[in-house]
Amino acid sequence: MTSSSSAPTAPVIAAAPTAPMSRALVLLLAVGAGLSVAPLYYAQPMLGLLSTEFHASASQIGLIPMLTQLGYAVAILLLSPLGDRIERRRLIAYKSVALLLALLTAAASPNLIALCLASVGIGITASLAQDLVPAAATLAPDAQRGQTVGTVMTGLLLGILLSRVVSGTLAQTLGWRWVFGIAAVSILGLGLALQRGLPRMPPTNRMPYGELLRSMVTLTRRHAALRTAAATQLLLAVGFSAFWSTLAMMLHQSMNLGSAAAGAFGLAGAAGALAAPLAGRVADKRGARAVIRLGAMLVLVSFLAMGLMPGNLWVLVAGTVLFDLGVQSCLVAHQSIVYGLEPPARSRLNAVLIGAMFIGMASGAWLGAMALQSLGWRGVCGLAVITSALALFLRLRADRADRANQVSTA
Repeated sequence: MTSSSSAPTAPVIAAAPTAPMSRALVLLLAVGAGLSVAPLYYAQPMLGLLSTEFHASASQIGLIPMLTQLGYAVAILLLSPLGDRIERRRLIAYKSVALLLALLTAAASPNLIALCLASVGIGITASLAQDLVPAAATLAPDAQRGQTVGTVMTGLLLGILLSRVVSGTLAQTLGWRWVFGIAAVSILGLGLALQRGLPRMPPTNRMPYGELLRSMVTLTRRHAALRTAAATQLLLAVGFSAFWSTLAMMLHQSMNLGSAAAGAFGLAGAAGALAAPLAGRVADKRGARAVIRLGAMLVLVSFLAMGLMPGNLWVLVAGTVLFDLGVQSCLVAHQSIVYGLEPPARSRLNAVLIGAMFIGMASGAWLGAMALQSLGWRGVCGLAVITSALALFLRLRADRADRANQVSTA
């Protein structure tokens, strides 16, 4: 892979583009986001197989998704802000190589401890996906930013959900090591395509790294909308991660279904993810806050139904579609709000929002494993009901405060 400094023909993008992005570039970013985020989730449908191979309990095997999500959260908070300071295409090249090496390490892991360490590395380097989403926001004109980000987020979300289908099927037919090996090949191809297809994106500031990180705290203090978005998405992520991190174990223990069946649920979740561009368009035209309220309600109702009827497979499938639709619509709407706060700081704003979300994902993976082991599937759904209700409460409270401020300043 070549860095931007050795590619003189690459165009330089202005800070405020007015021309629409080409479809090919949007597609490249969407596919890139999906392929680079997918390694975070390849292990989830395989947890039953991994538990058997390594003779691990549900709580022990739950360390794999927890550490992966935690590594991702740490990388978003500590590495993604560099997108405002370093030429973004060069940063993308470095992370592509690092993710390739982490996946190869996972494929060769001899025991659970080694796989856990490799999972941390995968989580850190898969933050490549969160360099591509702000790139889409930077390259898109203002009038199309919500739709463009929504399209790229569809690629990212389909990567999250379809990764489970792919890994579950491959693991059952070829073995779990092949999953990580094939993923490494996909990242190699992606890295080459991104370096060839992406334009140069000059940094927006030159502040020292320590000051760059401290500025994230300043941004969080300055913008109440950012604080609300981060807290709300964190809470929604707890239930989302608890569900997906325990589904394979539940299906394996309660219904005697294998990794392919667990992965197939990704198709149901993918149906919900396809609504992400629609959520972005609605947020552009009608306002993001209404999208978030509706999305949080969908999540709450879905988990409530799955908790009340835990043995009903049709309810499980329908609930998967609806809660994924709700979570992903909320995320796209939150990004629409956050990216508009301070355009030169988009990487740092995104780091706060997505970092908070993946802290919720890591917490949800651990809490979900504890809930499944102690309370069964109803406990997992109950956890998601509580967190989604709190998320809806935060959104409604923030909306009331905004209306009160508008009345007082009128």
